[in-house]
This record gives sequence, structure tokens and C-alpha cells, in this order.
Amino acid sequence: MRRQLLSLVIALSFAGAAVASDTEKVNGAVRIPAGQHVEDVSTVNGAVEIGAGATAQKASTVNGSITIGDNASARELETVNGAITLGTKAQIASTVEAVNGGIRLAQGADVKGKTSNVNGSIVLDAAHVGGGIETVAGDIDVGANSRVEGGILVKKPGGWFNFNSSHNRPPRIVIGPNAIVQGTLQFDREVELYVSDKATVGAIKGATPAKFSGATP
Repeated sequence: MRRQLLSLVIALSFAGAAVASDTEKVNGAVRIPAGQHVEDVSTVNGAVEIGAGATAQKASTVNGSITIGDNASARELETVNGAITLGTKAQIASTVEAVNGGIRLAQGADVKGKTSNVNGSIVLDAAHVGGGIETVAGDIDVGANSRVEGGILVKKPGGWFNFNSSHNRPPRIVIGPNAIVQGTLQFDREVELYVSDKATVGAIKGATPAKFSGATP
């Protein structure tokens, strides 16, 4: 993931003055109005906003957030140093990937592929992820009535992460009431794992879950 996003940084940075369309920019936000249909959307040092009901292919940014409006759709999302937010019933056909940024899926949002980041929280609010959730140092909250297929993987920090004390805190993983996680929940580092007594989960490796009742631990 980091290698792909580094390629994005290099490609967009060298684009320079050649990037001048409404959907490709350097140093500026890209906003797609509600209901419009576009191809790839990208920027450096700016946000990407796809309006309600709009459709895009790949949306990517460096040093900026990505926001997908209610009932909007895209094929895949990538960001470096920014958050990703999916509105109600937003649809992503492939993957959602972030480095140094949180990911939030509103009610009814659907990601067909993997949802992953390096650090930053990943939050599902009655949402669906079809290709698993993966992080290194981020908290994960699979909220009530959410569904995850493909399991959860929390990787062991490596490289420059070993020198950053902020990533030494164990990630907090919460599986909420009536949430379903199909597949293995694998933890290659220490985590704090909380599983609702009304949740359904697959095999757990590398952590001992603490059961809880009610809406939150």
C-alpha cells in the first residue's frame, strides 16, 4: 500500500503546471458537484469532495482528505496524510486506503474490497466492508449492526514506526452489538480487544477478548 501511494505522490508532484483540469490539481481542492459523473480525481495539498449521488472512478490525494457524499460512488480511494469519510449509503467498488489518516463509514456505506490504513481510527457505523480491515497503529470500531467479511488484521509496527512513541500504544479494537466479523481476527501486536456479547466473530489469534454488554465497552 505504501509503495503504491508513494508512486502517487511522485506522479502528481511531477505533474506540476501540466495539471490544470477540474479533476486534477496541485495545491488545491477538487470538488465534484452532486449528481455528476467523472473519471479519475486527484490532487496534491488539497481535499477531494465528491458530492451526493456523484460517481467517480479513482479518487486520490496527498496531504488532504477525501469525502464521499451520501449515495455517491467510486471505484477506489487513496490518500496520504488525510482522512477518508464515506456518507450514508456511499458505495466503493474496490478498496479504501489511507496513510496517516482515519477512515469513517456512515450508515449503509459499502466497501466491496479492503479498508486499510497505517494509523488513524477506522470506524464503521452500521456499514459493510467486504475485503477485511487492516491497520498497523489505528483503533478500529466495528459499530453496531456493521458487517465485515475477510476478517481483521493488525500488523506489527516496523521501520520508522519503531522510533515513534505515539505508535507504541496498543490499538483499541471494538466489535459492537449485533456486528458480524467473518474470517480471522489476527493481531500481530498487543491490542485492547472488546467484543460485545451480542456480536458474532470468527477465530481470534493474538489477543484475548474482553466481553461487554450494552452499546459500548
